[in-house]
Amino acid sequence: MKLAARMNRIGVEGAFKVLARARALEATGRDIIHLEIGEPDFDTPPHIVEAAKQALDQGFTRYAATPGLPELREAIAAHVSRTRGTSVGPERVSVVPGGKPMIFFPMLALLEPSDEVIYPDPGFPIYESMINFLGATPVPIPLMEERGFSFDLNLLRDKLSSKTKMLILNSPQNPTGGVIPADDIRAIAEMVRDRDLMVLSDEIYSQIYFDQPPLSIASVPGLLEKTIILDGFSKTYAMTGWRLGYGVMPEWLVEAVTKLMVNSNSCTATFTQRAGVAALNGPQDGAARMVAEFQRRRDAFCEGLNTLPGFRCSIPGGAFYAFPNITGTGLSSDSLADALLERAGVACLSGTSFGSFGEGYLRFSIANSFEKLMEAVERIKDFLAANERK
Repeated sequence: MKLAARMNRIGVEGAFKVLARARALEATGRDIIHLEIGEPDFDTPPHIVEAAKQALDQGFTRYAATPGLPELREAIAAHVSRTRGTSVGPERVSVVPGGKPMIFFPMLALLEPSDEVIYPDPGFPIYESMINFLGATPVPIPLMEERGFSFDLNLLRDKLSSKTKMLILNSPQNPTGGVIPADDIRAIAEMVRDRDLMVLSDEIYSQIYFDQPPLSIASVPGLLEKTIILDGFSKTYAMTGWRLGYGVMPEWLVEAVTKLMVNSNSCTATFTQRAGVAALNGPQDGAARMVAEFQRRRDAFCEGLNTLPGFRCSIPGGAFYAFPNITGTGLSSDSLADALLERAGVACLSGTSFGSFGEGYLRFSIANSFEKLMEAVERIKDFLAANERK
């Protein structure tokens, strides 16, 4: 028995491969600093955990309506309306088990094999993986370091065509930490307003920003009906293992996503949905403290990286990543990432894990302690000095 040919077109996440290699080294007694996984190193706030426990005690262990519990859909609609400055009702909300289904399901519902999808490169690898899996055509747009890792708007305009059926935006962005400037969002909105396409706006890091809040394209007049907002609880509330995400989109697309959910997951776990209500409606101080600590780490770690020979690190505006340019070292992204793991005990990701335009960069997650981040800078410095002497 052979796998279907489409399985040759599906990719994976490099972070989990590097994590496995790092764990194998640790098993031999090596000390590894983990800066490869994009996962908050904070505990889920206690009131959210308690809400899940109470939900279990109250019998929230059965099926729920496929689009989500009414109380969670209402809480999400209120949260999105407040944070995006637009008016969204619960009928536009679809609750799914994690953020990735909100990439896969809308693509599955919308894309034909002849369609094109424009997406950021470097970018979250699942974008390209799903585009290829569905037989559509991936159209990568390089993110420009000199533009704060935003699109070249002229290039984007040139790439838009009658075949473009989806444009993917991600701000704050993985892996660069870049935030698309508000003026750029408005310019992109004007480009796509009258086109027959949908915008998938990946806003999973929407609440993790350090300067101005990112502008959602859904908040631009006339764009709500053309936008799928992808968001969730994993990053803001340190709930990666809870698998709780959602999308906000036109009602006709909610109906399509609901059909796909019925055929795959039936519904999202009910007790985790109750925890989601507590996350959105309860105190936000835990999330605020986490973001403040990420900013402290960002400032110190990026300053440290900028002291390293051959490194140049822009200051990210959001998320919890640093994405330094390492072309000055003379090493490729893959070779430097491998060497740092094997010889320095620092696990990070090659920029090429996020697309071909990631060559010349590394991605470090700052979701580790301040002390470990500073130690990582020293280890990298020692490695570069030793490598220079060879």
